[in-house]
Amino acid sequence: MKFIFVFMFLTSALFSEDVLTFYKSGGKKLIDSEMGKPSYWASYIMNKDLRFGYFERAVSLLACSKEKGALELYTPNAQQQFSLKKRYSAFTGKNPGDKNTRGDLRTPIGVYTFTEKKKNVDPFYGPMAFVTSYPNLYDRIRGKDGDGIWVHGVPSNGTRDPFTKGCIAINNNDLIQLDQTINPYNTVLIIDTSIKQSVSPSAYSSILSALFQWKYAWTYNDIDDYLSFYDPTFKRYDGMNFERFKTYKERIFNKDEEKNITFSNFTIIPYPGEKKNLYWVAFHQVYTSESHRFEGEKSILLRLNPDHSIAILTEE
Repeated sequence: MKFIFVFMFLTSALFSEDVLTFYKSGGKKLIDSEMGKPSYWASYIMNKDLRFGYFERAVSLLACSKEKGALELYTPNAQQQFSLKKRYSAFTGKNPGDKNTRGDLRTPIGVYTFTEKKKNVDPFYGPMAFVTSYPNLYDRIRGKDGDGIWVHGVPSNGTRDPFTKGCIAINNNDLIQLDQTINPYNTVLIIDTSIKQSVSPSAYSSILSALFQWKYAWTYNDIDDYLSFYDPTFKRYDGMNFERFKTYKERIFNKDEEKNITFSNFTIIPYPGEKKNLYWVAFHQVYTSESHRFEGEKSILLRLNPDHSIAILTEE
């Protein structure tokens, strides 16, 4: 309730001298603190469609079940409620399981985006292809290799095997319809053996509150609290391990610079596969300090612990 009161106060007195006084006298820190409370987020996400994850921006969802040989397209309405738009029959890799190495004939399991739409492809792949982001950040830190995982069509003439070398293949007319329906650069692809059931809403409120607690420690130079959000096995996108990362961050925090950090447009998806309680998180971040400025997309893979804390495993 305190956060709601603060928010109402700010909006009712927008641009007034009272707002500036409140902000300068510690109001910003109070708001930052309130955003780290699970009770705020539990109320905020109430009635959200969380079947596939938590989304703050409109995206199309493609969910591939390798076991069922199906690719399902879900699109959101204005209230971010997802509905099944189309179910396509799909071929996937010849061999079962998650992809590990080039040439293993497996379709990867994970969360991916599309990086390119190829309009001119070999006729074997049908009229076009969507290039996925495999290997993603989590794939790379686990040492997976290979590339060229596409969603594509089938040969227009002749027949083909009922499997692929690792891609997802659907009927050519379906591929054309899919192309007319989605913006590939605003689409998330979830690939799993079978699509899992949704998780408890409390998981998302715990993650969101923990992310804002992490942001609070970051903003107000609490290095010990900040580092407590990282798993000892942490490995950054560039291979930096936790000990090197700790030294690097201590050097930055020791500058004791004033920071302004904002997070927005969250996407949080339970990570496919056999390991439980892993989540892929993406958001827009703006970071400014006296010596550095960054604005762009940030990706994190984290584990939600039984005590509702988080452990960041990798970030980019």
